[in-house]
Amino acid sequence: MTESSLTMEGLSDDDSFIILPCEDGEVPPSAPCSDCKDPCQQTDTDDKAFCPPVENTVDNISCDSASQHLDTPAGEVEDCVMIPCSEREKVSEATDSTLSMGPEEQKSFQTPEEMQDESLDTSAVRPAHTKKHLESLLEDLGLEQLYRQKLSLSKILEIDEKTITDEPSKSKSDLPWYFLKKLMMVNVTARNMKCTSVSESTSDSTSEMMKLDLENLLNSPNSVDMVNPLDIITALFLCSDGFVQQEMALKMSMCQFSVPLLLPNCDTKPCTLMLWAMRDIVKKYRPQSLSESKGFTEERIVVSEIPMISFVRLGECSLSKSEILNKFLSNSQQYHDTFVHQDMDCGDSPRRISNGLTEITWYLPCGSKNLDVFSQPVAVANLRGDIASFETQYSFLCQTSAAVFVFFDNLDSECSLLTNQNHKTQIFLVGNHQSKSFSLDAVKKVATELCLTNSNIMLKTKKMNDADLVTILRKKVSDVVENSRMKMSIERMADTAHELGILVDEDSPECQAGKQKADAITEEIQQILKYKEDQLPLQGQIWKELTSLEKEEFRLRKVGSQNIEKYKSDLQEQRKKLRQQQNSYEMSTAMTCFINAISSPGKERCYFLKWMRMNLDNVSRLKLSGLREQYKEKCKSSENKEEIKEIDRQLSNSSLGTEHFFREMGQIYEASLSLPKKDPSRQQLQHLPKLCAELLLDGFPLELVDGDASNIPLRWVSDVLSQLNDMVDPKRKIRVVTVLGVQSTGKSTLLNTMFGVQFAVSSGRCTRGAFMLLIKINEDVKKVLNCDFMVIIDTEGLKSPELAQLDNSFEHDNELATLVVGLSDITIINIAMENSTEMKDILQIVVHAFLRMKEVGKKPKCQFVHQNVSDVSAHEKNLRDRKLLLQQLNEMTQAAAKIEKKEENKSFTDVMEYSPDTGNWYIPGLWNGNPPMAPVNAGYSEAVYELKKNIVQLLGSCESSANNILEFKEWMTSLWNAVKHENFIFSFRNSLVADAYMRLCTEFNKWEWEFRENMYSWVTNAETKISNFGTVAATSDMSDMGQFLTQLKSEAVIELSKWETKLLDNLTQYFKQTEGHVYLVEGYKEEFSNSAKSLRREMENSVVNQLTAAADIRRGMRELERIKENHTNEIEKAVYALIDECRKEKVQMTDKELDKEFDKMWKETMNKLKFSKIQPTDVFTNVEHYLRINLSHKGSHAHELLSQKRLRDCGIELFKYKAEGFYKKVKHKAKTWWHGQDHEQQMAESIIAACTQFVTEKMERKTNYHDTYIQEILRIIDKRLENKQNVTTDIEFEVSLKQHICGFAARNFEKMQKDFIQENDPKNCLKTNKERFRADFKDVFLERDQCRKKAEEFTDQCLKPAVEDFVHHSLGPNIVQKMRSSKEFNTGMDFQYSLLKDLLSKKNLEEYLRYSSSYESYVKERIMQQIKERFSSSSATFEFEDQHLQSCISSINDAIKKAKTGNSVDLKKFVEDICKELGNTLVISQDALGAFMILNKSDQEQFAHWLTESVKEMEETLREKFKKSTLREKLKHLRLKPQNELFTRVVGCGKQCPFCKVPCEAGGEEHTQHFASLHRPQGLGRYKWNSTNELVIDICSSLVVSDAKFRCITTNNEWHPYKRYREIYPDWDIRPAATLEASDYWKYVMAKYNEDFAKAYGAEPADIPETWKQITEKKAEDSLKKSFSIE
Repeated sequence: MTESSLTMEGLSDDDSFIILPCEDGEVPPSAPCSDCKDPCQQTDTDDKAFCPPVENTVDNISCDSASQHLDTPAGEVEDCVMIPCSEREKVSEATDSTLSMGPEEQKSFQTPEEMQDESLDTSAVRPAHTKKHLESLLEDLGLEQLYRQKLSLSKILEIDEKTITDEPSKSKSDLPWYFLKKLMMVNVTARNMKCTSVSESTSDSTSEMMKLDLENLLNSPNSVDMVNPLDIITALFLCSDGFVQQEMALKMSMCQFSVPLLLPNCDTKPCTLMLWAMRDIVKKYRPQSLSESKGFTEERIVVSEIPMISFVRLGECSLSKSEILNKFLSNSQQYHDTFVHQDMDCGDSPRRISNGLTEITWYLPCGSKNLDVFSQPVAVANLRGDIASFETQYSFLCQTSAAVFVFFDNLDSECSLLTNQNHKTQIFLVGNHQSKSFSLDAVKKVATELCLTNSNIMLKTKKMNDADLVTILRKKVSDVVENSRMKMSIERMADTAHELGILVDEDSPECQAGKQKADAITEEIQQILKYKEDQLPLQGQIWKELTSLEKEEFRLRKVGSQNIEKYKSDLQEQRKKLRQQQNSYEMSTAMTCFINAISSPGKERCYFLKWMRMNLDNVSRLKLSGLREQYKEKCKSSENKEEIKEIDRQLSNSSLGTEHFFREMGQIYEASLSLPKKDPSRQQLQHLPKLCAELLLDGFPLELVDGDASNIPLRWVSDVLSQLNDMVDPKRKIRVVTVLGVQSTGKSTLLNTMFGVQFAVSSGRCTRGAFMLLIKINEDVKKVLNCDFMVIIDTEGLKSPELAQLDNSFEHDNELATLVVGLSDITIINIAMENSTEMKDILQIVVHAFLRMKEVGKKPKCQFVHQNVSDVSAHEKNLRDRKLLLQQLNEMTQAAAKIEKKEENKSFTDVMEYSPDTGNWYIPGLWNGNPPMAPVNAGYSEAVYELKKNIVQLLGSCESSANNILEFKEWMTSLWNAVKHENFIFSFRNSLVADAYMRLCTEFNKWEWEFRENMYSWVTNAETKISNFGTVAATSDMSDMGQFLTQLKSEAVIELSKWETKLLDNLTQYFKQTEGHVYLVEGYKEEFSNSAKSLRREMENSVVNQLTAAADIRRGMRELERIKENHTNEIEKAVYALIDECRKEKVQMTDKELDKEFDKMWKETMNKLKFSKIQPTDVFTNVEHYLRINLSHKGSHAHELLSQKRLRDCGIELFKYKAEGFYKKVKHKAKTWWHGQDHEQQMAESIIAACTQFVTEKMERKTNYHDTYIQEILRIIDKRLENKQNVTTDIEFEVSLKQHICGFAARNFEKMQKDFIQENDPKNCLKTNKERFRADFKDVFLERDQCRKKAEEFTDQCLKPAVEDFVHHSLGPNIVQKMRSSKEFNTGMDFQYSLLKDLLSKKNLEEYLRYSSSYESYVKERIMQQIKERFSSSSATFEFEDQHLQSCISSINDAIKKAKTGNSVDLKKFVEDICKELGNTLVISQDALGAFMILNKSDQEQFAHWLTESVKEMEETLREKFKKSTLREKLKHLRLKPQNELFTRVVGCGKQCPFCKVPCEAGGEEHTQHFASLHRPQGLGRYKWNSTNELVIDICSSLVVSDAKFRCITTNNEWHPYKRYREIYPDWDIRPAATLEASDYWKYVMAKYNEDFAKAYGAEPADIPETWKQITEKKAEDSLKKSFSIE
């Protein structure tokens, strides 16, 4: 734009014009400036006019063109208006329009302060704008991207750093987020927005503060850097999607802020009617007409027919319209800033985009004449800006309002805006007579033209203050409201908006499509109860019956005298029929429409659900209000009890929300799963969980617990969560926050306020059941919280009146509390201190839940919230209350502990970490004043915010690792299954706990094996040193064996302590980790710690015994070796004498002659030698001695029994227990007949087999007898007898068994000793070496070279046996390690799973019979079979053998090299050096070495050469031997038997279930509780019914929750309830089956082999339930996997 283009006519040369940007393309008003009295555009900075700063002027412009519209290219320069100004003077106030100039423009733009001492420059005209107002402001606020993409609700609800910190706003871009954060928490201070940098920048420096500058004090702070709250609100509404707008409007309404009615857009021009944004606002109020009946009106505000009174401004107005309106709406007791005005923070900042904004609020009466300002509801609208600039908005208000109040200072006599308007409303003029520009004549003229009377005109005079004006305004408005028929709902205003070209937010295609689909469903609703029966049939009575059946399947309360398994089978059949009944229903029209609608893309689905919720709320509200009226009427008479009861039932059943449709969807899905997999009906519904998961991810709540049926549709919810897991990264972690408390205490409101979410709190319907909602965690706090999502769970109130009449209401509350506490990381307990009885009930329920969690390994945190406590000193004053609370918590803990039979928990702090000072929060009341006009209490919002920060902090400090979604699902499933049982703690089974326990067992077994392997290696090394003690290979300089043994024992203790410490440290570190859910098994820490200590004690006993035995045997051998050495030396002397004698004869002697001479010498020498025999130990005497010591504490009768039979006569025949005495014989026969087998005999055979194996292993070692052997045998017997807790034995049995075992052991040990003495007899040893001596004699006599021969002899006789022995010692641990690398041998549970799976695949009855009848022997065979399979090829073990062989060869070669470089004076010393070097590794036979050393005249160097060659040959020979030898041969030579070691690992403690005989799977030697993953029908353990002789099908995991009874020897044959089995078997933990399918494996086996088992056990076949026969092999395998938590 150039100066020449602005030439106009009709103005004098003296006139000047100001170029101003204009917001709208409309002609600005000619309102005079308050300072220069000339027409200029005003800002409505709280409705006072300001003249813009003037810098550019244009001369010589025609007056006629003063309001001409100047066209400019789009996006370049804004529309400008030229306004004449008669005087060139400085203008001190800035308009919002001018302040929105771009950066380039601002460089040449001066603030009012800068212009104070300058004159205006008239030389040029500069462009007014380079950017649009909105774009500029959005850039300042950092919202420009959101203007295009729109802010979503999920983004706002995200938990980020700003959510949990109190950092003040430091820049303009922080302001919108500050407002949203506060608004989402319904904080009434949300509009108090100011950047800290502003106040800091305006503060003077220290030096300036020392100066006196009064003029500077008069200058106002630079408002350019501040943003008007209305601009921020407008910007946010423009940048948000419809759901955020709706949420903002709702929260603003709760804060009693005005909300946008017409939202301007200064760039696109048309404004928008915010109908959708206000659609969710529901208001309750009580008009005067209902005050006596205490009734109330509740409805959506957009459909309420409420008269609207509008307030606008024309031109300049010195009155603050908004401030007057705030006073107008506030009663005398409480003032509230409903509308933003100039005296609020930044309220005086010029508005840049919010002119034209029309706000609305409502005055709603409470029914009190003293408090109500108006007796009827009134809507109040407030237009921001001059109506001259916003004619469209003004027209809209005139057509929709009952009255319009126009504020002004001066009315133009030619004011056509007022006079020419086609009014449908009353006009009221409100002027300020005190204003200098006020013209009474102009008012008269306008009033005359508008036909106004005095009643329509209000003038504020000097004698009238604001309060007087407000009083007059209220009177006028009251008159209008009472007399006007003009009542129009906001919904109807949309038609007017369309006529005027105003946009309506609800017109968007997605919104309309969603509305149509929702209306199509809800329009059909006439009677809610009938509608639910017709359209939602699956969740009615059928679902309730299914729920009842499910719980009965677990609780078995009605089983009576029926067979439990048949009863459970019948229940399953009933369940199947109910599912069939559900499937028989065609999908209703409503559900078809609903599923189609939620399958819609994107926003349309969200709009649909929102419309559904609102429509259903409206329907329910109408129905409920009608029922309440009936209830009130009927309650007036006591005769209407039945009718009252019926209305009460209808009240409970008349709620209808979207949750009912989702519930129906869940039932449709669950019912479809009972159909065959390929059934089209089932396949068509497989997408439903995904739809629901998508909604959950979008922020919609998911119903966890159906509040009506008090049940979780487990499969539905599980599949939804599985789909959710598939949609996000499976590694995503979640934390859970839950609220529990009494009904109607504001739990949902608390969560909504805390997290900004939308749990239902309206329509007079309390939350039923439990709902979960997902909130995303922003990247900036993920590391702090260690999770990606937060799950919020809202629950129905405990002790709800609706359920109070039901018998199981306490049970229902317990179930719900247990579930949500179990799912939670933090539980918020909402309690009210004033009702002590109610509080005690709640505390009992909550404490019960916490105790249950502690016992199953979960440790949630809790926070107690006391609402409606507002005193600032509440925390101090309630110290006594907190102590009382703790006292009551302790009482409740003791009560709950008694019920759960966990009486060791004496106080609440035993159950969980709790501090009365940090675990309690006091929150003021929600409302600040009397509703409906009361805003939310700022104290409430702030207190909830502090609680939120604390909760986030607690979540961040959680020691336990967060669950992922699948783990959360597993917790939910296992918790709910356990909740269905009467005894939660003993019923809880969780795969996460099982997984954590198995990981712990696996790790502990690994550490234990490392301990054992290293100690085995250490003992082997120590035994090598002992074997070499006193020989040339000895590494110790000690000469006394006792001293050497003491040293080794000390070293052993150090080594054992080192490994024990390492094991305990590993355990400690394991429990410190956050991953792997280790916190779930922390209760087992002590058990495993004790197991580690027990292992150390066991190893120490074993090590000491082995060292002692080795040392004692070595002592005997040393004496023998001394004797042998002397004899050998005598022979050597005799040989040398013979050689000398033969050489003296100087004749050539033939071999025959030499042989003759040698034989003669040998005979003479042997006759001369004195041979002393080894004195054998009296093995039987020693064994009997230790047997008597072992039985010494058993009393005199045991010794009498021992004396009755000689030990030598025992153990000859097979053991057969025979009871002595008539009574015992009868009793024994009765027991054998009762159980179908002789348990005592079976146990005896098992113990005999274990002891026989021990004896065999000792004999294979071909060593001498030692007393530690019999001590070990007696220890084995005692341990086995102790473990067989289900077999009662007497002293006769024990003595008889021990005599038998000791008898055959002594006999074998005696033979072993005899063989040892025979083999080591000095005379025999000499005879054995005779031929070697003969050969050496000939070599020496004939002076042959002996080097090669002696090298080979040394290699074959000394080194080779030692190397083989070393390999045999080392191979055992290698085989064990290799076997342990397969999962099967990780833990007892893994082995059991593998074993049972293998049995299933073999399909062999004989295998099952052997497994059931001879478990231990079957397991040993299985282990042996597995070893053979793994090492079937010789190459499998050869890898290890070759490794050890290479190690030995390397050591030998190193020893030879070292000996060569040594100072060996002769060959003997050379060989001794080699032996000494190998003394720590190899045990070289002293006999062989002695035989090798005599008559050895080899050259040392040549010998070393040939020895190296011989070692190479030996290496190849042994390698070939190892390759060719069979596994059986190898196992026979092993010192550590892999099969025994593996058996010990997988069999564990050896205890068996007292009822069904399944083995215990618990890890660690010192576990205090035995358990098994899978119990079986008792018939498989040979149990049969007395009356029918049929096999028993009962499973103990079912029996323990039934009212059935058992009797046995332990109960003295008295009947005892299975439920109280722990009184008889306290160390057994028999958990009820997690699901009915859990025992499908054994049910399948029994059903398949029923007749075979019966035949084998001499019984009649069992009466198999029908459902068992339907179990397939696949189902059996699946149940096996599930039972052992195998994925």
